[in-house]
Amino acid sequence: MTLDVNGLRYRYGDKPVLDGVDMPVVEGEILGILGPNGCGKTTLLKNLNKNLSPSGGCVMLDGEDMSGMTKRDVARKVAVVPQTNEVHFAFTVRDMVAMGRMPFQGMLGGPSSEDERIVDEAIERTGLSGYRDRMMNTMSGGERQRVIIARAIAQTPKILLMDEPTLHLDISMQFDALNLVHRLSRETGLTVVIVSHDLAMVARYCDRIVMLHDHRVHAMGTPEEVLTPENMRTVFNVDAELFFDERIGRHSVILHDSLNRM
Repeated sequence: MTLDVNGLRYRYGDKPVLDGVDMPVVEGEILGILGPNGCGKTTLLKNLNKNLSPSGGCVMLDGEDMSGMTKRDVARKVAVVPQTNEVHFAFTVRDMVAMGRMPFQGMLGGPSSEDERIVDEAIERTGLSGYRDRMMNTMSGGERQRVIIARAIAQTPKILLMDEPTLHLDISMQFDALNLVHRLSRETGLTVVIVSHDLAMVARYCDRIVMLHDHRVHAMGTPEEVLTPENMRTVFNVDAELFFDERIGRHSVILHDSLNRM
């Protein structure tokens, strides 16, 4: 399933947030949307699942303009892992994961046997089998994030959108969450779009990168094409370089210094 952003514009009042963004998303890839705070990353992601409607341009989902689709139709194809995973009600892990099946159920109908099977499979895939009856409000941030990913997987999406998925996690949990998503993408062909300002994380996990700057696409391509010293200086104001880490078989970024040294 393809996702294409064509000339996307978005404004908050008189303030332009996105100004003519063109961005193809290739089926089965992990795409990173990278940029500093305030560049429009989260706004772009919200346009990709119809939480916001463009001021101009369009988002095409498998060749269909998303503006003509219902949110329910979109939710059957696109799932979201939001920035926050706080839960303020007493849901069990299984209750939370089962919410991923809501786009496929009628207003009065309960879960089908197929829904139950998919929920159990999502729990198993994300390593939560021993936690299914655990209350969400007793879990750590990293454990809750795994549950939120399981809920998204239970939606059986073709495309998974992740907004700063490691923002509130410690380093070990960051690796756990993103290794899980990387494995799911490779095993199932799931397309993943990750919004982040973390250079090293995007370099390590993403097949392609879209770098936003001044509300537009500044660069787009492979990590080698996008994460050049010049681009990182311009967009993030840091002295940094990309290298290939032979130990893990992936790219990483060395940060040398800020160009705004105090």
